Amino acid sequence: MSMVNIFTSFLPHLLYSQFFVTPQYPTTDCTGKTIIVTGANVGLGMEAARHYARLNVEKLIIACRSTEKGEAAKRDIEASTKRSGVVEVWQLDLQSYDSVKAFAKRAESLKRLDAIVENAGISTREYQSVAGNESTVTTNVVSTFLLALLMLPKLRESGRNFNITPTLTIVASEVHFLTAFPERKASSIFGALNSPKEARMGDRYFVSKLLEVLVCREIAREHPVEKTKVTINFVNPGWCHSQLMREMDTAPIRVLQKIFCRTTEVGSRTLVHAGLASPETHGKYLSDCKTMPCAPLVEGKGGLETQKRVWQELSEILNGIEPGVTKVLDA
Repeated sequence: MSMVNIFTSFLPHLLYSQFFVTPQYPTTDCTGKTIIVTGANVGLGMEAARHYARLNVEKLIIACRSTEKGEAAKRDIEASTKRSGVVEVWQLDLQSYDSVKAFAKRAESLKRLDAIVENAGISTREYQSVAGNESTVTTNVVSTFLLALLMLPKLRESGRNFNITPTLTIVASEVHFLTAFPERKASSIFGALNSPKEARMGDRYFVSKLLEVLVCREIAREHPVEKTKVTINFVNPGWCHSQLMREMDTAPIRVLQKIFCRTTEVGSRTLVHAGLASPETHGKYLSDCKTMPCAPLVEGKGGLETQKRVWQELSEILNGIEPGVTKVLDA
């Protein structure tokens, strides 16, 4: 993305949003609902889970890699909401495809599932190969959408049984505006992303969030909500205090965070809103609890072609992990 585009399409919205917009405090009654929030042992995920518990969900599943940390989050949420017997902690490691598959298999036993908010992710500047891809790609993209596809049958079943349209929310970010994504010009996009020599780890997190946006849009474009029977949307929580940027914990960053950042609780309101949003948000980018345009790289010239290529390549990777998994979209 050029500096001109950053100043004209990103920076004004960022400043306005951070300083003049406060997402509405969630009040939607969730009686009877079952909701899963991944990465909910800390930060935005934990605060979103706390809101859902407060809003009277019947069952709330905290999905996280460390069950010990998950249990600590459960105790914290139960103490603050004065609700017990509602929160469950399920192990989920997005750096292990077997863990993702096991989690989805376990979810088949649920009586119902109204929403899953996929919040878990990593931000790192260190290149590491995990499960056949660079670790950020594995965690934020491949496993995130593997889980999404594996959860679709349960979401659809709940929709049929309870006459609802369940929601699958991917927690993306406005930082998808901040990458020029030169890998899109490579003969293999994921090949370029996974090459230790070519990997540009300085903006890898930005790229991973752009890939989430592109994939959600392409799935929704090919599969409208009337076909999926599930609302698939993606949300920007804004710049919030969280542990995501712990690798960039420097004095200048801490000063910027103090000036600009929303509290974790305020940012989490956007996740709660997206997870409860209507089918009108299918395939849409939500920011400040309303639909907003995506980056020019997404919606401008060449965006659709890039979107199709990313989804085609990711589909091949996903079907290699779980043969036929993308066919669930046409079921």
